[in-house]
Amino acid sequence: MGELLEQLLEQVLTIAYDAGDTIMAIYGNEYSVEIKEDHSPVTEADKAAHHVIVAGLQALKEKLPVLSEEDTSHFAGAGDDKRYWLVDPLDGTKEFIKKNNEFTVNIALIENDSPVLGVVTAPALGIAYVAAKGKGTYKIDCHGHREQLNVANAPHPPGVWRVVSSRSHKSPELCGWLKQLGDHELNPVGSSLKFCLIAEGVADVYPRFGPTCLWDTAAAQVIIEEAGGVVQAMSGEPLHYGNPAEIINPSFVVWGSTQKCISTPDESF
Repeated sequence: MGELLEQLLEQVLTIAYDAGDTIMAIYGNEYSVEIKEDHSPVTEADKAAHHVIVAGLQALKEKLPVLSEEDTSHFAGAGDDKRYWLVDPLDGTKEFIKKNNEFTVNIALIENDSPVLGVVTAPALGIAYVAAKGKGTYKIDCHGHREQLNVANAPHPPGVWRVVSSRSHKSPELCGWLKQLGDHELNPVGSSLKFCLIAEGVADVYPRFGPTCLWDTAAAQVIIEEAGGVVQAMSGEPLHYGNPAEIINPSFVVWGSTQKCISTPDESF
């Protein structure tokens, strides 16, 4: 399984790069924006990237179902082997519309209840993050250079937590949670880049209150875990991906420090 994951990782990275090229061809031009039933925006770039990714995944030797944010109606389920692809073709659509470059392509492979392979690319920044279970996490720059990543595992400077938060989704619960956390500095960041910054060791924790979907977290979760961090619901339980019919995540927190995550601040205030 290890060799297969490594091969798949490179193939999926190529697919994500292709989707990123498609996104960037639209990014600098005029494009339409629609509002979906859940009141979130969707653009031509979301849809175009979706088609590139699905076509790429379906062309792989191993045929697996694909659950994408931009097409949930045709997903027939994970099948008896409980394996499927989980895709966010353009995570951070609001950031894409704002043109602040903080958007990503997210592709994950789910086995049983957990993501085991994750690719996150940031097309406008020219960087990618890749991880497979048991193989570590790597950042790839625009020249193709790979650097293995590890979480910081302690607040920096001593006693001050570097917190990343959503740039476009505010929540009243966050203030109370941060008060319990202690001394901190807050940095709003878009998309799954928040996870990736913790994996790099340049941020310590990301608390998220309010709804997110499975495709928002799966790929980045592998990247965090393989770099030494933890993703867990505020209750302390792991996030679950085994029932893709339930696409909404609970409120969760991403920790770079495996010591602090044992005592998660109380969710209720």
